[in-house]
Amino acid sequence: MDEKTGKTGKTCMCRGELPGRKALVTGGSRGIGHAIVAKLLSEGADVWYVSRNQSREHNALEDAAECSGGRVTWVGCDISDSDALEKAADRVLAEAGRVDILVNNAGITRDGLIMRMNRDAWDNVLQVNLTSAFVLCRKLARSMARTGGVIINMSSVVGLTGNGGQANYAASKAGLIGFSKSMARELASRNVRVNVVAPGFIDTEMTAVLPDTVKEDLMKKIPLGRLGKVEDVAQAVAFLVSDRASYITGHVLTVDGGMAM
Repeated sequence: MDEKTGKTGKTCMCRGELPGRKALVTGGSRGIGHAIVAKLLSEGADVWYVSRNQSREHNALEDAAECSGGRVTWVGCDISDSDALEKAADRVLAEAGRVDILVNNAGITRDGLIMRMNRDAWDNVLQVNLTSAFVLCRKLARSMARTGGVIINMSSVVGLTGNGGQANYAASKAGLIGFSKSMARELASRNVRVNVVAPGFIDTEMTAVLPDTVKEDLMKKIPLGRLGKVEDVAQAVAFLVSDRASYITGHVLTVDGGMAM
């Protein structure tokens, strides 16, 4: 192993389902986004992930890319800055030549009851969760329409059910569903599929800090009786961007243990 880079120097070349595909993932430095980046790399894709900070496990992602014959690149960007996000997309297009897979995963929460929610809490959540997806889809739609591709917008079961104290978050995630269905209709004739993945409660840093009593209450609402894993969501995304899902567009796939059924 190289002591400076942490790489093993071994090349596995495990052929996955996405060899040579070019993918752009927002919010890919941790949690669900990180798992999606890792999964796409394992399937042979070249992945550019956009986030404010580089993943703390970037070396491991490079090892995964080396193993599968792909590549991984971090693009530093404040997702809430639309101009910076467009420049990030320009960089990816310049380096990749095209984008076959776009995963709009970046998201934040600014929870609070509607009577106490200030305008910044509303605007910030809508900007990051919904407007950033619009900015990237608009930026890449023309290019993807020429070559074909797949767009995945990450919503939430909260976008389907609503949730007290999360009016801004629920609105942003519900907005992604309507936005995605509209795009699916617009781009289907250009061989661009657009789908939504709506996770339920997933075991991440965000849920890890919840009190045990809150977790116990959550379990009662989930028929499968457990929190989801980030890998569960990544597997769903990998399926929808693969050729196995070539006849699926405009669909909302819930990954929630049965919570919203």
